[in-house]
Amino acid sequence: MAIGGVALAAHGLVQGIRRLGEWILMPADAPGLAGRLAARRGPKVATVTGLVVSALTFTIYFLALGFLLRELTPITLGQYLASATVIGLAVGFGTQGLVQDIVTGLTLIFSDAVDVGELVEVSGQMGRVERIGLRFTTLTTFVGTTVFVPNRNIATIGRYRLGYVRTFLDVQIPPGVEEADVTSTLERLTRSFRAQHSGVILGEPRIHAIQRAGAEGWRYLRIRFRTWPGQQGLLEGALRQRVLAAMRELVPDYPDWMVTFTYRIQSPPSPGGPPRKG
Repeated sequence: MAIGGVALAAHGLVQGIRRLGEWILMPADAPGLAGRLAARRGPKVATVTGLVVSALTFTIYFLALGFLLRELTPITLGQYLASATVIGLAVGFGTQGLVQDIVTGLTLIFSDAVDVGELVEVSGQMGRVERIGLRFTTLTTFVGTTVFVPNRNIATIGRYRLGYVRTFLDVQIPPGVEEADVTSTLERLTRSFRAQHSGVILGEPRIHAIQRAGAEGWRYLRIRFRTWPGQQGLLEGALRQRVLAAMRELVPDYPDWMVTFTYRIQSPPSPGGPPRKG
């Protein structure tokens, strides 16, 4: 009877802790108190909550196993804890990689090096942080692939605090070409390209008014959009070729150098400061 009671109590306690963790991690649009709390918490709360739930789950099951062994065998709870410590030390010497994972994971969590929800580049992998565990940091790439990066392999971290790279596409307009024709053509082209590559281009492109370099200088049209970091090859390859093809329908000898890309990474606005546009 005591054995069943210990098992049920341990399992019920673990389920309660997990439900509490899920309640804390509810999305900000959830109804009631959970939604209000979620809207106020920072990304680090999600990471620490997952860590605490995992640690408590392990501790409860570990102690429950000790009580069960005490009821079923001559082993006392003190002997169980002592043997578990010795075994743990022996296993620890043979699994130094695991220890490195745990130490690095705790460092990531409490040093503010990275937060859940941020877009980062770690170990050559670019993705949004879904979870920072004691062994792996989980990323989701722009195509939806889940990548598990062992914590010990994380040597450098690149953070994109705004979650994107601001990209500018400048298209020069030769003399004699109607500005309205260029604007309408490139607006249709970039919106179509964005619809095809929505995982790379984040949000609709923004068409600026025609610019001039100096009072009598050359004209150019600037298109601004947000892009997933590390995808410059797609933009400067496929998108550039489409823009050149469209411009050559207007000007057959339109040169390649008249289409240029520039990139800018900005820091998030300071607390209390005005929000950034774009």
